[in-house]
Amino acid sequence: MLSGTMECVVAAKAALGEGPYWDHRNGRLYWMDVDSNELHLYDPGKGTDDIHSFERKVSAVVPAEHGGWILTMEDGIYRYMEHQPVELLAAVETGIPGNRLNDAKCDSRGRLWFGSMNRRFAGRDGSLYVMESAGEVRQVLSGIGISNGLAWNDSLGVMYYIDTLTKGIDVMDYSLADGSVSGRRTVIRLAEDEGWPDGMTIDSEGMLWVAHWRGGCISRWNPHTGEQLEKIEVPAHYVTSCTFGGENLDELYITTACGYMSAEELERWPQAGGLFRFKPGVRGREANRAAF
Repeated sequence: MLSGTMECVVAAKAALGEGPYWDHRNGRLYWMDVDSNELHLYDPGKGTDDIHSFERKVSAVVPAEHGGWILTMEDGIYRYMEHQPVELLAAVETGIPGNRLNDAKCDSRGRLWFGSMNRRFAGRDGSLYVMESAGEVRQVLSGIGISNGLAWNDSLGVMYYIDTLTKGIDVMDYSLADGSVSGRRTVIRLAEDEGWPDGMTIDSEGMLWVAHWRGGCISRWNPHTGEQLEKIEVPAHYVTSCTFGGENLDELYITTACGYMSAEELERWPQAGGLFRFKPGVRGREANRAAF
């Protein structure tokens, strides 16, 4: 167990806090409250957390090289320029009303990888997609339960992926040149009493950090051996995602949820739904931007 101080930096009471992204160019953390249709912009230097509200659920955000942000919303991919209406770039799964889009990240070429899930957290109607810089969307995987965590290790030519309902973390051989994947296999699987794997990030040593939904923690794993290296307890039962931030990328930002908790759980975890920060003693990697 790592020693350190777990700090609640925004007591947001988010129904479904998700998708943290550290923008190293301006020193801000972007994150979402999916069920409240909100994009949060947290500035640790000022101690502010500005909120932008939308008409649709927003589950992920990535800054765009050509301005504004790329948003994964429930029915498609949108561009958002501050204080302007969102612009639809690609409608996705509009013929599957039981689904919505979920987690998303960009690879180092600026492609947007994103997935879908059933709104009732059931079934396997979800998929994993990739959106190229020209705007083309292609399906990469189908039969997914809840498409969640994404991470890459370009030096090894691999991509890591979480379908929450499998309780596993998978790895695929990955081609940076054309964005193709192959050879999907499970390298880590959570035990029954460890909750469900949700969001994920990778550190400078190539180790994976996984959020535990209904598990109250973040764990660090060696994806080459399947060994759990560390466990960080979080004062929230529903831990949703994490990313490295701060000037030196040595701070782990953690999102949580409180919208799915019973009265007893809310009493036990009063800080649930907050944005947390922890110094784990290892650095992360700069997050990629969208090439659009």
